[in-house]
Amino acid sequence: MADTPKIQLRNVQKKFGPKTVLDNIDLTVQRGHSMVVIGGSGTGKSVMLKCILGLLHPTRGSIKIDGEEVTNISERDREEVLKKFGMLFQSAALFDSLKVWENVAFALIQGEGMSRAKARDVAMEKLAKVGLDETVGDLNPSELSGGMQKRVGLARAIAHDPEIVFFDEPTTGLDPIMADVINQLIVDTVQDMGATALSITHDMASARKIADHMSMIYKGQIIWTGTAAEVDTCGNPYVDQFINGRADGPIQMEVLKA
Repeated sequence: MADTPKIQLRNVQKKFGPKTVLDNIDLTVQRGHSMVVIGGSGTGKSVMLKCILGLLHPTRGSIKIDGEEVTNISERDREEVLKKFGMLFQSAALFDSLKVWENVAFALIQGEGMSRAKARDVAMEKLAKVGLDETVGDLNPSELSGGMQKRVGLARAIAHDPEIVFFDEPTTGLDPIMADVINQLIVDTVQDMGATALSITHDMASARKIADHMSMIYKGQIIWTGTAAEVDTCGNPYVDQFINGRADGPIQMEVLKA
């Protein structure tokens, strides 16, 4: 149904031994929307993504994709669900031993059994969508700048036209201008595909650019959710401190003193 959330988490908890990393997370992402989860390092953002993808199993709680519970599905069913996803990794995570086009086409060849010739055509098409010409396709990842590697990672994420795209700290390690280029590419590609996007970041410039809605995670809990336009006036002191980058406030950084 059109009004069924694309992604829905309810009371999701994840523990590692005695340590609770996710503490009864609730999160809803509507289809076609771009949700950005902001928060500092170690707050549980990446663990949340891994739980949604099934790379980690939550200690308890419900995770639904298109209304289907996915926390206890079979491996075969999970493979089908994962076909809906594309992901841009924080470090681009390209295979050094493969040419750029082979990186983009990896899932098409290995996962879908597409011929190398057809997969190369698709890879070149996707590289063009992120502003890279055919000559880049035959280069090695080591020959690319950090910004170009991010573009290749984005091309790979959208190679199979996924319904959902995850972005894990998409601007980490980039200068401000290249970061804005990547942010705009994310906005454009998601809109062109009509995809649902879920991003995690601590970069507020990135969050403001790509988000329809934002949530903030702190100590494993979602402490605020609203539209991107509301974040500056939400009145939550934790959100206010975080988005303005102030040392003083309710969020206290643990600093080891000599």
